[in-house]
Amino acid sequence: MEIPGLGTVEDDDDSYVSDPVTVPVLGDAECQFIVVGYDDDDAQEDFHAAIDAFLALDASALRAAEPSVFAYYQDVRSRLAEVGIDRVVAIAGPDDVWDHVEFGWEVTVERDWSGDRQVCLSTGSSCAWEREHGLQIVFRGGRTVTKVGPFDGHLSNASAYGRDELATSSTTAAEP
Repeated sequence: MEIPGLGTVEDDDDSYVSDPVTVPVLGDAECQFIVVGYDDDDAQEDFHAAIDAFLALDASALRAAEPSVFAYYQDVRSRLAEVGIDRVVAIAGPDDVWDHVEFGWEVTVERDWSGDRQVCLSTGSSCAWEREHGLQIVFRGGRTVTKVGPFDGHLSNASAYGRDELATSSTTAAEP
């Protein structure tokens, strides 16, 4: 089977898996794409558009998310300090945060069934300040980072917390 932007993909039960694709926004990392819900979707062209938009992004998309990623770091650091743990990496500011992130090698593509129902691309990464839960970055429509924080698999805060009023909220580091 072929999915535009990804080429030939393999069927893996309820999803499709691509061969590695170079992802410029993730520092030219080679990533497998896992496409979920594609066969049953009435608007497969939304998947194609989101994948194309994502693969066209450059580092500026991540620079725009730096303050939110830094806020996530600060939140984790603060929570650990409250329980007496102070051995968290020191990050001077938002522009230094990516030095402490190792991007993952999988990108999941699926429709967010809450809010505006856009197709989102999500990747989990390792980060120096939160080794257990890492860093999830969600690109709504493949264009804009709209959610960052610990990897929970949700594509929006509305779906993460079951609160529709959060459907339009932007990036976040902690539970509202």
